[in-house]
Amino acid sequence: MEKLSLGMIEEARSALAGKIRQTPVEFSPELSQQLKVPTFFKLESLQITGSFKLRGALYRLSYLEDAQRETGVATCSAGNHGWALAYAGRELGIPVTVYLPASVDESKRQGMLALGANVIVTPFPGYDEAEKYAKAEAENHALPFVSAFDDPRIMAANGGTIAAEILEEIPDAQSFLFPVGGGGLAAGASYLLAQRIGSPTLIASQHRDSPALQLSLERGAAVTELPPIQTAAGGVEGGIGLQTFEVIRRFLKRVVLCSEGEILSAVTWFLDKHHYLIEPSSAVAVAAALSGRLGPLPPEKPLVIIITGRNVALKTVARILQATTPSN
Repeated sequence: MEKLSLGMIEEARSALAGKIRQTPVEFSPELSQQLKVPTFFKLESLQITGSFKLRGALYRLSYLEDAQRETGVATCSAGNHGWALAYAGRELGIPVTVYLPASVDESKRQGMLALGANVIVTPFPGYDEAEKYAKAEAENHALPFVSAFDDPRIMAANGGTIAAEILEEIPDAQSFLFPVGGGGLAAGASYLLAQRIGSPTLIASQHRDSPALQLSLERGAAVTELPPIQTAAGGVEGGIGLQTFEVIRRFLKRVVLCSEGEILSAVTWFLDKHHYLIEPSSAVAVAAALSGRLGPLPPEKPLVIIITGRNVALKTVARILQATTPSN
């Protein structure tokens, strides 16, 4: 079995050169004042397809065998991975079938369809049950299953290449905060940062009603399935990957849990203060920063918060703004 390595991350960077955007880093005056350290956002929400997931999708599909390229691949996605895989499939001429939870954001489903993917909405509201169904269907149709997170090449591209870009732009960064769902980004980023920095301060953020990483750290084993929850932050709902947890547990010990209300308020805060629309799954990290629960940070050393995506339906945006904006 392949394992995540610095060589794999460097290979991913080379493979992605010229095919993705090197997304910008933006300073946050308000959070810097609140947290007492220079604070920056890595705006992966400005990536092609609207999320960091394109990195892993392009890199992973580039490793398919010729026969697999002809038959195509299947996946399960809360939205952004499927969208990214649909884009990568179109670019590489590879058919893509995406299975979705019934609770998927409509804007993400439409994005996949527009790129020519075969999109199947399962009857299951939660990610874990939808993924079980998708894996069984992929096996029935003899299609390779491309995990949204639990794959070394996905980790290398989705997390490792982002972390490498951050260190090029902010070489003295010492603290890093990111949302965690299945753990692909967290695993790749944690691995590279620990190798390059030595002892970085790594902080995960999760929904308090679906805290797979927190539970996994407490139990010492990956919690790969959790009951579905009703949330606008579908990308951080459900269990963590077996392979991703084995990487993450070596480097990351701090998790901040946020409520649905805090997450939705963070979407509005980011729109108000930084004038970007981000999706709730991405806003989990912003909510953690605003919560005052990050714990101690290395003084005077920059904190970088990874903003993972922007894909959210208009009706969801309207609901968030109505729920979080004070009436006059």
